[in-house]
Amino acid sequence: MTTIVPVQRLRFLRELERKVLWLSAWTIHHANHLRPNRDGLKVGGHQASCASLATVMTALYFSVLRPEDRVAVKPHASPVFHAIQYLFGHQTRDKLERFRALGGAQSYPSRTKDADDVDFSTGSVGLGVAMTLFSSLVQDYVRLKALGDGNRPTGRMVALVGDAELDEGNIFEALLEGWKHDVRNLWWVIDYNRQSLDGVVNDRLFGRIGEMFELVGWRIVTLKYGKLLEAAFAQPDGEQLRQWIDACPNSLYSALVFMGGAGWREALTRDLNQYPGVRRILDQHDDAALHRLMTNLAGNDMQAVLDAFEDVDDDRPTCFIAYTIKGQGLPFAGHKDNHSGLMTLDQMAGFKKGMRIEDGQEWDKFAGLSASAQELQAFLDAAPFNAVGRRRTEAPVVEIPAALPRPSDRKSSTQEGFGKILNAIAAEDGELARRIVTTSPDVTVSTNLGPWVNRRGLWAHTEAEDVFRELKVVSAQLWRKTPRGQHLELGIAENNLFIQLAAMGLSHQLFGARLLPIGTLYDPFIARGLDALNYACYQDARFMIVATPSGTTLAPEGGAHQSIHTPLIGIGQPGLLSYEPAYVDELAVLMRHGLAYMQQADGGSVYLRLSTRSLAQPARTLSPQQEVDIVAGGYWYAPPEPGAEIAIVAMGAVTPEAIAAHESVVRDFAGAGLLVLTSPDRLHADWLGAQRKRGRTVGRLEPADSAVERLLAPLSRDARLVTVMDGHPLALSWLGSVRGQRAVPLGIESFGQSGDIPDLYRAYRIDTAAIIDAVARAIA
Repeated sequence: MTTIVPVQRLRFLRELERKVLWLSAWTIHHANHLRPNRDGLKVGGHQASCASLATVMTALYFSVLRPEDRVAVKPHASPVFHAIQYLFGHQTRDKLERFRALGGAQSYPSRTKDADDVDFSTGSVGLGVAMTLFSSLVQDYVRLKALGDGNRPTGRMVALVGDAELDEGNIFEALLEGWKHDVRNLWWVIDYNRQSLDGVVNDRLFGRIGEMFELVGWRIVTLKYGKLLEAAFAQPDGEQLRQWIDACPNSLYSALVFMGGAGWREALTRDLNQYPGVRRILDQHDDAALHRLMTNLAGNDMQAVLDAFEDVDDDRPTCFIAYTIKGQGLPFAGHKDNHSGLMTLDQMAGFKKGMRIEDGQEWDKFAGLSASAQELQAFLDAAPFNAVGRRRTEAPVVEIPAALPRPSDRKSSTQEGFGKILNAIAAEDGELARRIVTTSPDVTVSTNLGPWVNRRGLWAHTEAEDVFRELKVVSAQLWRKTPRGQHLELGIAENNLFIQLAAMGLSHQLFGARLLPIGTLYDPFIARGLDALNYACYQDARFMIVATPSGTTLAPEGGAHQSIHTPLIGIGQPGLLSYEPAYVDELAVLMRHGLAYMQQADGGSVYLRLSTRSLAQPARTLSPQQEVDIVAGGYWYAPPEPGAEIAIVAMGAVTPEAIAAHESVVRDFAGAGLLVLTSPDRLHADWLGAQRKRGRTVGRLEPADSAVERLLAPLSRDARLVTVMDGHPLALSWLGSVRGQRAVPLGIESFGQSGDIPDLYRAYRIDTAAIIDAVARAIA
């Protein structure tokens, strides 16, 4: 049933719609034309893309949304979002004046860099859309387990989607995953303005888009014609006008929008003059009124938008296809080049006059509007979405035990150790176990998550027994689906994995419940989901990636499955702390540290690069200092004598080769050391931080105060470092810069191939003989 919208509310919303359009356009204009431009670069800001969503976003934020709802804003509508937050009082004039400048409102909404109430960072096209879907799953996960405070209503996850974003494949990968997991409380509002960066969207596209959504169980709500057009269609021969618009190609429609009333009149007279009713409609409208009529699409008609939103009152996922005009209300509306277009000074002067804005009133919240400032402020204060002020939630930190269980196997791989540590946590069934949630893209068993899932179960909205178990068919996997389960099994799409981890890793701020997400995948396929991983880290989501197996050590699987440059990703990716332990006791220390680090205010996410190579485990009990060193990034496996001239530096699965080489080298070079690294990422960041600190200190020499400087300090200034790892050698070769010592790096620089470990290590020069030879070359 269509909701009857009170006249007063509709009047206020239309007034605020004008103000939102003005503020978004003025913010961009000010940044490009009125602020000093020191580097000559265009600032940009997408005035046309903002205009097409002004109506929809005004209706949502000022009337439809509730505090528990979460929104991913179309990246190019960022100024509209900032304008709305400014009217709410959550954004400042100073930051609007510094839009796209250092410290100002961000080009695209950012959770970490914007001062206003951003739910999801957007900017990498399509990823914010998928984020709402996976956040909806996390909301249900938290709700069904009663992990929050129990008083929070279920919110809608809303994405405002540019039509060109639907070219991104990750959106459709997410759609399939949502269908498999029965996603709910999800709205995607498509801004169908039919224009993208380089031109006009293909006419045939949207005939298929709706079918795709319906195929996976979504409701489709199409907002095509506004109230003025609907009234015209009800007149004699109005159906002919409707059919003409329906058949009008996107490119022609956009061109006529730019041409205005005279263009519409000429086209309609040429094509529909034989219909008396259409002639009468044309006679009833002057050029300005005819232009208003023919551009009265529902997505830019406040009443039509409200009717559509308020008619949906259940939790079925819903796609609103909102027909809009790109640049609606601006002088270049409809022009195919308007995506990055900016109003000229003269155009802005005319727009400003039409908005009834006086000089000096450009930033006033209510200047140029018909309703009084008091009335509008009261309306804003009463908006449901703004009822609780800032909506970011908090959750207590989950206490991590002083030590995690450590398997006692004499021989093990780090991948096996990971599975056993997690299984032991599951068996203890403490608060830590209850807060861990795992996910994997169809590699759960092969990444050793199977024991955890057997104990904790698969998560689903409803109960579903394991058919193999019911039929008494023997299987190692006892995978019953239940709302109590703690593993979300995903299809084989790494983009989905990282966006799911992002949603889980923000649960404490989105839904008031702390989760400790752990995701597993094959290490080489981090590259498949790298855009989504970067997106997750950019939002400061907190999770643990366990990437295994890694490197050429995977051996028979061949080059397509052997990772090379992933250690460089670990070093270069902001918001992600990477480790590569060689032994299981190191792994237990690092997992414990990672679970705590994920919850620290200045922490982040954690990446563990593990191996399937089974190594003899050292018979040792780590001291507190050794554990500190492992977390800091490395330790001396065989300490050097003071002033030693040579040291071998190894990381990960090749450590046994380094040990064997060291045993040979010390026969000729007594006092040579063997340094085992667990994190070049941590060491490198700590070293750069120490350098910056010293750079700020004037007049005195600071001591070596980074971990890597302390590690290398016992060596001679002229010492040689032979570094070796199963990955790109650049990840360790920087060590020579710390104290000016010569580094001879060994590693993998080309695609791998099938073989066994001895053959591959020999072929790629990371075996014991290659290390010994590198030592000889370094000394020579």
